[in-house]
Amino acid sequence: MKRYTYITILALSAMSSAALAAEKASVIEKPSAGIIPGVTAIVLFLIVFGILAVMVWPKIVAGLDERNEKIIGEIAAAEEARQQAKEALDEYEKNLASARAESQKMLEETRAQQGALAAQLKATADAELAVMREKAIADIDAAKKQALSELYNESVNLATVMAGKILAREVTVDDQQKLMDESLAEMKSVNC
Repeated sequence: MKRYTYITILALSAMSSAALAAEKASVIEKPSAGIIPGVTAIVLFLIVFGILAVMVWPKIVAGLDERNEKIIGEIAAAEEARQQAKEALDEYEKNLASARAESQKMLEETRAQQGALAAQLKATADAELAVMREKAIADIDAAKKQALSELYNESVNLATVMAGKILAREVTVDDQQKLMDESLAEMKSVNC
């Protein structure tokens, strides 16, 4: 369709040129003399038109068609590239959202693990502290009993020495033991 449009435009312009030439010739010359140049112009126009239509015009139209197809192909390629870029962007955004969700999940898991580890360490420290406290209380009780025992023994010895001086006689081991047992019994009854 485009080919015929171009050919028609070319033919009309050539005919108008021929008609103009014929009109100028008829004004200057006689009416019979104006027909020959008009016919010559038309014949010349038809020869040039035939050569152009057969040899030149197909090449021009083929070049224009080829250029048109190339432009259409480039537009299609650009549209396809745009679509691929859009898909790649959508995929990137989806991957980014997935990575953010995964990192948030990892952070929450790490926080939970830290909380569990802190609770475990606190429980271990509390247990060790309780064991140390019980051991310290047992050590204090043992030291207290030993100190009281030493105090009782020292008190008995001191009482024996004093009693021996008061009585001015020598106290035997049996007497000393008897006095010590009595003193311990009295001290226990006073302390309890």
